[in-house]
Amino acid sequence: MSDTPASQAPYRVLARKYRPRDFSDLIGQEPMVRTLKNAFAANRIAQAWMLTGVRGVGKTTTARILARALNYETDSVHEPRIDLPEMGEHCAAIMEGRHVDVIEMDAASHTGIDDIREIIEQVRYRPVSARYKVYIIDEVHMLSTQAFNGLLKTLEEPPEHVKFIFATTEIRKVPITVLSRCQRFDLRRIDTAELAAHLRKISDLESVKADEQALAMIARAAEGSVRDSLSILDQAIAHGSGRVDAEAVRSMLGLADRARVIDLFEHLMAGRIAAALDEFRAQYDVGADPAVVLTDLADFTHLVTRLRFVPEAVGNDPSLTPDEKTRGIAFAKQLPVKVLSRAWQMLLKGIPEAELSSRPVAAAEMVLIRLAHAATLPTLDEALKALDDAPSGEPTRPALSSGSAAPSGNGNGASAVAQAAAPASAENPSPAPTARAGSGGAQAMRLVSSEPEPVRQEAPPPEPEPAKPSVPVYSMQDLADLADRHRDPLMKVNIRKCMRPVSIEPGKLSVSLTEDAPRTLLGDLSKRLQDWTGVRWIVSLSREPGGETLDEIETERRESAVADASRDPEVAAILAAFPGAKIIDVRLAETPTEDDMLEQAPDDQEIPLDPDEADDL
Repeated sequence: MSDTPASQAPYRVLARKYRPRDFSDLIGQEPMVRTLKNAFAANRIAQAWMLTGVRGVGKTTTARILARALNYETDSVHEPRIDLPEMGEHCAAIMEGRHVDVIEMDAASHTGIDDIREIIEQVRYRPVSARYKVYIIDEVHMLSTQAFNGLLKTLEEPPEHVKFIFATTEIRKVPITVLSRCQRFDLRRIDTAELAAHLRKISDLESVKADEQALAMIARAAEGSVRDSLSILDQAIAHGSGRVDAEAVRSMLGLADRARVIDLFEHLMAGRIAAALDEFRAQYDVGADPAVVLTDLADFTHLVTRLRFVPEAVGNDPSLTPDEKTRGIAFAKQLPVKVLSRAWQMLLKGIPEAELSSRPVAAAEMVLIRLAHAATLPTLDEALKALDDAPSGEPTRPALSSGSAAPSGNGNGASAVAQAAAPASAENPSPAPTARAGSGGAQAMRLVSSEPEPVRQEAPPPEPEPAKPSVPVYSMQDLADLADRHRDPLMKVNIRKCMRPVSIEPGKLSVSLTEDAPRTLLGDLSKRLQDWTGVRWIVSLSREPGGETLDEIETERRESAVADASRDPEVAAILAAFPGAKIIDVRLAETPTEDDMLEQAPDDQEIPLDPDEADDL
């Protein structure tokens, strides 16, 4: 027989044990709670909600609490309400996910139209015991296009006893037609300080001794996710046999010591490559992950840059150690922003190198070497300024000291060329020989005579002008008209709806595309333009956002015209006289020409002439 009592409840992980049961337990989501509270108080309850946010911020939990609020029923309360002071008739079953009228569905495993058809057939029937039948669909972005389309009509006009609650981490993948039928709430990441305070509260409830520094490490590692932070805390309690200290958490997560990261940063900014590599190896030997070390360096670089502009940012942040606060402020006063910005860019490129490399330690060391080498180098504009500021009487004007070079965007040095006037005499009219410093280095110094012989340079042959299209194309409207003239309606629709212009030149077109653009649109358009204009076109995809599409421009023009028309007194009077009437289109009358006026005027009526034309007569 087992010595374990039969009545002893099984262990529950902290993420489940301390799951919020009402809106007062939610942390960091005060704007959403305030909106829902006001809506319930005014009886303006929506028919569908869309909850979005990163993993672990409480989307599914919020959906269950909202379902509980909709069906809250006690001996004294018989209406939906946000304040839930006690467990109601349906509360326990809803929070445990076993209520018959609260249907939870994971869209990741129910993606097809058949699953949505089942929902559509069930919404006709009233709830069994609760006030509302609530459908909670998690990861709704995983539904197929057919499933979304099948849900639209029911979502727009559901029965009065049905409510929908959707949750997703990929809001951009949800069709706009679905979003427009829901009230959207963006659940934000939890601040590190607030998350650390929440971990302290749970540690006290669990009677676990935890260091403040250890809780701050866990809060930073969770990256704003409450569930991740509780999972890490659960693991740390087991790792430390009931005690959570900084050293155990650092070892468990493969983190670097924050003080040692600052020491490494100091070595790098001073250009001490050997000391930096020794410090990195020492951290790696005690279990620090190379990519994590680079990430911590990037975080500290960001902190120093921020402190340069906002020194009071360290005031009430418990996630920062005393070393980070004091030494961070000192670095912020010493290091220029250009040096910090350059280090930040190099770290951003180096972190994925270390993560994806088959030799992460070597990759991280190469990143550190580049950082230390570049830290003491002047930027390109500083090198050019030093070259321009050198006195004109000196024989040479080297911009940089020997063995150094200004870093360019690709990490290579910038060469500096200095000239000096050699003493000329009648006995030695020939130019002095040319001297070069370094064979392939970053600098070169050239000595020339004061009166060098003129060098004849032949003018380069003129470049042939690119062939111009036989049909001029200067705008997106020209492209759409061209597709219309060649009876290609599909290409015309794609040009109007999917293409944002960046630049248009004869034979060259640069655009950005909307999310719903076909993948082969640019290649198809290039082939069509060559057939239509007789000239080979280069159609490229630009990283710039581009302008508005033709359809967006037309929509704005139509909306502006409708708005202007609605302000017209006569139109307003007509709308007031016919309740329910609305403006659906605005068409402007064309101004008649003189020929039209001559055709419409009677024979005996005089037509006023332009003064200039009268003088000619």
